[in-house]
Amino acid sequence: MEQNQKDYSKKTILLHACCAICSGYPISLLKDMGYSVVVYFYNPNIYPLEEYEKRLEAQRILCAHFDCELIEGDYEPEVYYDYVKGFENEPEKGARCDKCFYLRLEASAKLAKKFGIPEFTTSMVISPHKNYEKLTSIGEKIAADYALEYFSLNFRKNDGFLKTNNISKSLNLYRQNYCGCKFAKNL
Repeated sequence: MEQNQKDYSKKTILLHACCAICSGYPISLLKDMGYSVVVYFYNPNIYPLEEYEKRLEAQRILCAHFDCELIEGDYEPEVYYDYVKGFENEPEKGARCDKCFYLRLEASAKLAKKFGIPEFTTSMVISPHKNYEKLTSIGEKIAADYALEYFSLNFRKNDGFLKTNNISKSLNLYRQNYCGCKFAKNL
């Protein structure tokens, strides 16, 4: 991932995007709030590679639609497997997922810090399958570690999940049927 250093304004936010389905409404809402949105697609947990490529292409289409910058993280499944080693048999929504959230949000914080973007957040919180409070707690801890702000907005409120689904349908985006990792796929 090579990215030229840019001068990001104080009103810029980095949005970690887990997928295009979940990030449509967050991008729209953040832009409506006056933010310049930089989307970071970093998801080394996604399995297999073909699935990752489908989700990344959908994210490209969405970011082009909203005219926002997309930074494509490297696809590093070995980093994910090393990070969750010993947690492979954890249930969905358990400790393995917490580690996965931490891995992706910490990578987002590192990127935000590198580019001088003062705030970051994640589209994962829009999913009814994810624990908003847990993700917020992880995001806030990481933000404190990197002297950043974690923007803790519950994108599910005000029919956010319905709105994000409507955006994805209107753009005919690829829709996955599992969270992403091979452990979730095999449920």
